[in-house]
Amino acid sequence: MTLELERRLLNELNQVRLIDPHSHINPHAAASKTLADILGYHYYTELAHSAGLARERIEEPGLDPKEKVARIVPSLRDIENTVQYNWLIGLCRAFFHFDGETITEANWEKLYDDALAVLSSPGWENRVLDQSGLDAIFLTNDFDDPLAGFDTSRYIPCLRTDDLVFHLTKSETRTRLAVATNVDVGSPADFERALGVLFGHFVAAGARACAISLPPEFEATPVGPATAGKLLTAIAKGTELGLDERNILAQYVFWKLAEKCAELRLPFDLMIGVNRRVYEAGVYQGQDLFDSRCSLIQYRRLFNAFPQVTFPISVLAHGMNQDLVSYSWIFPNVVTNGHWWYSNTPAYIELDCRTRLTAVPQTKQIGYYSDMYKLEFALPKFAMYRQVLARVLAQDFVVERNWSEDRALALGKLVLRGNVERVFPPRA
Repeated sequence: MTLELERRLLNELNQVRLIDPHSHINPHAAASKTLADILGYHYYTELAHSAGLARERIEEPGLDPKEKVARIVPSLRDIENTVQYNWLIGLCRAFFHFDGETITEANWEKLYDDALAVLSSPGWENRVLDQSGLDAIFLTNDFDDPLAGFDTSRYIPCLRTDDLVFHLTKSETRTRLAVATNVDVGSPADFERALGVLFGHFVAAGARACAISLPPEFEATPVGPATAGKLLTAIAKGTELGLDERNILAQYVFWKLAEKCAELRLPFDLMIGVNRRVYEAGVYQGQDLFDSRCSLIQYRRLFNAFPQVTFPISVLAHGMNQDLVSYSWIFPNVVTNGHWWYSNTPAYIELDCRTRLTAVPQTKQIGYYSDMYKLEFALPKFAMYRQVLARVLAQDFVVERNWSEDRALALGKLVLRGNVERVFPPRA
């Protein structure tokens, strides 16, 4: 009975067209070109490396795409148990006419050729978007991105601010900022003027959010203009700052970003808890992890100071989900946002989804985002989430609470699509 109920709910959820509120898509090359683009997704390279494939074999300069796939395929047998492998099989079946149970050294070359034919066919980008049920995708744009040459109603800009907050001390970052804004930053007034230009550029292009990933030790706190002025003057003169001074400057920049978000009524996505370069010998994008030093208490001043700013929050560690649920329970401006990175497996998603749906106001939950680099991954990743969501709605709401199926579906559609439109509305 429950299984049939889940299937009915899932069938209805599969009809919901999506707006993906966070990705790393390059709008100038959104779809994959070869199977190497798909197997080059960091999940596969890091899992293959973890299972014993040498990094040098994966990242050899000038490596031919087909040879790269040939090198990774033998390691796939070691990761057949993972959900990431399930994504791979799912997208190959959906897009490339693959009918095998596994990808092996005996069948990968045919799969490679079949994929190449599909990926190079005219109109593939539009077809994969339609088959995946995607109406729009949020991007991750560098602060100096010209935001030109793509459809900003399909690929929605989002101002990513990590470099501004954590790398303003680097001369190359300040040069990029000066080129993008025609402002040489040497004082708080200069910096605020530069921010005004950046935000104006992004908002004019249809940006609906500002975003940043934050390390476990970061604490959001205001910094006075006198202190900030000394630091900005110092870096403009080429003075190297100490660690404590760099942290204070990062806090100043971060707080100023929040002020601009308040001024422009722009949501500020916070992705909290990433610890960079933990595994320094890891493959590209396979070096970062989390630890347990992080808490949302480090952002209490921020949430209190900016009640008019919506903060969609992702946490890297599953263990922080209760923290996120509790803050979203209490603070009107805190919204739960997706299942990020190391929490993006069904076991974690189900528990996190269940706790959110049963504890947080239903209008304050963004169910899922793809975090993808290539379009083909939207279909299997959202399929995984929809399946978990259907199970939670069936068990916790229809069976346990005696909700009607229509009522449960309305909740599912809200977290899948409705809340994305509410939290990130188009600019007037």
